[in-house]
Amino acid sequence: MGIPAWFWFVVAVVAGVGGGLFLLRDRARLTSRNRERRRWAALRGWQFTEADPALPKQWTGGAVAYYGDGVAKDVVTGSTFTADGRRKVFVFDLEAGGRINVVVAAVQCKRVHPVVLELWVPSTPFQREHMPELLGPVGQRYAFVSDIAAARALITPDLVDATEEIGQDIAVAWIERGWVLAAAAPGSSPSRLERLLRGIGEIADVVDPFDTDERPLRVVPSQAEDAADERTGTDD
Repeated sequence: MGIPAWFWFVVAVVAGVGGGLFLLRDRARLTSRNRERRRWAALRGWQFTEADPALPKQWTGGAVAYYGDGVAKDVVTGSTFTADGRRKVFVFDLEAGGRINVVVAAVQCKRVHPVVLELWVPSTPFQREHMPELLGPVGQRYAFVSDIAAARALITPDLVDATEEIGQDIAVAWIERGWVLAAAAPGSSPSRLERLLRGIGEIADVVDPFDTDERPLRVVPSQAEDAADERTGTDD
């Protein structure tokens, strides 16, 4: 005796309802995350954009290389203060293959470094077709670089210390094209992203210290007058 047709009809209906519920749940989760990110941007006085397909294409290393450049979703653009001064920042969900894989945080440097330096936690399964060169362990992470000699000049004890502070829940931090970036887990809260921005801001201060020699020197009027008096006395 075969299975009646109504049984398969019921199975199809149940599967359809279940799939619809999963989609609704995911949609509700995405909408909630969108609202949370939007509120965070508003509180900080930053700009919020729902999608930016071009933004991830600025970079080719780190999480962008691992997951694909994809599309930036729920993008926050602003600036923040580090110990060395104000720097531009981005925070966005990286969507590739139809899913959100990571949240990328980026802090801009003033100078562009001639090397891509990726610092990965050892537990990451590497699946990239074209891997950069393995430099070796740097603190508790492994360094993959585009140029070993240039990377060695960039890696200092201060860089190691700053990288350790961002946390082992951050799979990768990397330096590329004048930016310090890091990848957090999908759904990371604004408070976690704030801490991450501070952490990679410290890395930016290490690899891109603001040059004090470029700042204009302020001369105290009395000193200038004294100097002028001394020159006048010498001329006499």
